[in-house]
Amino acid sequence: MNTPRPFAQVDVFTAKPTLGNPVAVLLDGAGLTTQQMHAFTEWTNLSEATFIVPATDPSADYAVRIFCPGRELPFAGHPTLGTCHAWLEAGGEPVNDHIVQECGAGLVRIRRTPDGALSFAAPPRNRTGPLEDDVLDETVRGLHLSPDAVVDHQWCDNGPGWRGLLLRSTEDLHSVSPDPELLSHADVGLIAPSSTETDFEVRAFFPGNQGITEDPVTGSLNAALGQWLIGAGLAPDSYTALQGRALGRRGLISVERHLDDVWVGGRTVTVIDGTVSL
Repeated sequence: MNTPRPFAQVDVFTAKPTLGNPVAVLLDGAGLTTQQMHAFTEWTNLSEATFIVPATDPSADYAVRIFCPGRELPFAGHPTLGTCHAWLEAGGEPVNDHIVQECGAGLVRIRRTPDGALSFAAPPRNRTGPLEDDVLDETVRGLHLSPDAVVDHQWCDNGPGWRGLLLRSTEDLHSVSPDPELLSHADVGLIAPSSTETDFEVRAFFPGNQGITEDPVTGSLNAALGQWLIGAGLAPDSYTALQGRALGRRGLISVERHLDDVWVGGRTVTVIDGTVSL
């Protein structure tokens, strides 16, 4: 028999509904099978769905399993913030000053900022260093970019294996046209200096069921980009980024280094609140 379970759909990296990146949050995923979680994720028709389950680590406030269509993710940024928002709104009370989320990548710390936003401490990257020559060539050709548009490049793998490119300008950023064959196995993240309301602008592409998908606003990518760019002196210790403009969204991301951590944050807002039967 299906069980009514509390549910929220949260828009992340925006205070205005429909301008950020939505995530489906099932606040009680206990007892669901992995197959059921995959099926529900596909049904939502969103980029990610999350399922709060009992924590196994005593230092965690809650545990979450994160899914995108076709696969489970050890970590993802906007689902982390959206899940935390829904958990807090449902009455969750952190044990300490920081909320601690358990996920496939381990324990992730989340904090509430004075302006009402949430931010997470970027998890360690699994892979760093410049892209190999053949990988860089494939990526540039797959985006139909001129090689001289690339200022620098780096592996930005923190669960999703992002290929990070720092581009010369937002004109180059918006000129790309991803090739679904050349990039059929690649997660690609692009960032360029911006001359508008934010310091940088970002775009993210990954393989989906319908070819190459552009993600509206991407926490994991912005986390790894921040670790790379701040660490390399290519960005200040605190900056803002805009993502989603090509899709009619306006995701606003704050990135800040504090001591040994890079924190990635933004506003979150509940758009749908109720129950689902699973």
